[in-house]
Amino acid sequence: MSELPDELWRRILEFGINTCGFTYKDLCCVSISCRRLHRLSDESSLWSHLLSSDFPLTTTTIPSSSISSTSSKSVYRLRFERDKERKIAAHKRAVLRKESQISGHYLRLRDIEVQIGRESERIRETVAELSNLHRVRQASAALKVWQPEVIRGRQKQIVEQCVVPSESRIHSLEMELRLCKQQIKGFEKSYENEKQRLDTAKEELESMKYHPLRYHMSMDSGENECNIKCKKLKRCKTGCQKKILMCELLGRKRIICWMYNYS
Repeated sequence: MSELPDELWRRILEFGINTCGFTYKDLCCVSISCRRLHRLSDESSLWSHLLSSDFPLTTTTIPSSSISSTSSKSVYRLRFERDKERKIAAHKRAVLRKESQISGHYLRLRDIEVQIGRESERIRETVAELSNLHRVRQASAALKVWQPEVIRGRQKQIVEQCVVPSESRIHSLEMELRLCKQQIKGFEKSYENEKQRLDTAKEELESMKYHPLRYHMSMDSGENECNIKCKKLKRCKTGCQKKILMCELLGRKRIICWMYNYS
């Protein structure tokens, strides 16, 4: 490696950047291998190639005087930091959009629950009214057998004077009951679909917020807390054992002293 001239190493690095897909990470890894490659990898020609390949749109807006005054590596660092900040901001906006989407799913689920509750209340009222009408019809049928002809005619006249006959009212209530059940089935189906969309949105949000280093740090902190608790328990156990041994020793000493005094 030391026998190769700098020009050849420079050509090798340029060839890797131009044709082999060398990135800034590869160039930084090469730079920490030895002092010679560190010096060669800091040349502006290499970083200018990376700058033109990684940021083709931004390099056209940079004036030539600023590029000549500052090195290409520093310009690349600035562009990289700006691009990183832009990506972080875009990621935050995406997370906020996903959170607002999840809140919208919650609101729609709440509205569907309210509608299901209203339809259930309508079903209860309709069932109660239907049961009352059936009881009235059964009672009227039972009374027709025992009532005189005059009372029957008067009852028939009252029924004819009613705006809505009982049979038509029963029929309309049965239709309304079937309609409410169909609407509840539709609401339950839409509720399930909305719940599935909510679950998928939650999974997407968790995948967007997931960071392996943070997860690893949280796991390490949990393990450290467990280790601290175990150490405290061990200390307590050892302290209790020491106290027991001291008490036993003191008791033996007292017994020996008492036997010596007695003798």
